[in-house]
Parts: sequence; structure tokens; C-alpha cells
Amino acid sequence: MKPEETVDFHIKRTWQSIAKMYNEVAAGYGATMATGYVLLNIDKELGTPSTALGPKMGMEATSLSRILKSMEEKGLIERKPNPADGRSVLVFLTPFGIEKRRDAKAAVIGFNQQVFDRFSPSELETFFKVITGIETMLQENKLATQELK
Repeated sequence: MKPEETVDFHIKRTWQSIAKMYNEVAAGYGATMATGYVLLNIDKELGTPSTALGPKMGMEATSLSRILKSMEEKGLIERKPNPADGRSVLVFLTPFGIEKRRDAKAAVIGFNQQVFDRFSPSELETFFKVITGIETMLQENKLATQELK
């Protein structure tokens, strides 16, 4: 089987193109795609536990820690003790972070609008059905693999 005949080849190539596009847009704002992604995953009012961000975004704790440190240094976020759990920290957006979140959200909405304009609702429904099915299959395989251990 040639690489271009595999599902994962197309998913990876497409994701790399999307990431490149988002990084180019983010660079215009002095940010990165990862920074924008974090900004979009922090609850604007309640903050978000730092431990919840990694799993929510599919990111390793060490990578997330570096990004959060950089974001804090840039004044995008602030960390505060979680009043409900003294062992954890909540991450909040600063006013500057809220402004940059709007920029990130506009980029995401713009890209998605281009996709929605290009493909029919039935094509998108099929796409979401397939991609969700692949994710479900991977989670089921992960569980099956864990049961074998």
C-alpha cells in the first residue's frame, strides 16, 4: 500500500497544512497556534484548572507547562490557587488574553466558514461521521489494548 492510499497519510498531511496556516495567522499577532488553542480552551469567566487543559487539548503536561509559562510571561494568562482544591491551580485570561482570544476565535471561525462554503452539508455530515468513527475506533482499540495488559 502506498502512503497516499492510507487514511492516516491524508489526516496527517491535512492537519500539517491546517497547523501551518494557523501558525502563519498567529505569527501576525505575535503568537502561535498552540497559544491560540490554549486561549480558546480557557473558560473566560470561571478559569480552567491547569490539569484539565492538557487532556482537553490532547497535549502532554510538559508541553502545556512551557506554553502556559510563556503565556504568563506575555501577560495573556494568570494562575490563581483553586479555592475548591488547594492542590490545583486555575488559569484565567487577562484582559490582553481575552483580546488575543478574540483574534484566535476569528481565525477559527474564518477557516471553518471557508470549509462550510466549499462543501455541502451532506459532505460535511459524512466527514464528521467518518472522523468521529475513527476516533471512537481508536479509543475502543486503546481500551482493548489496556485490557490485554
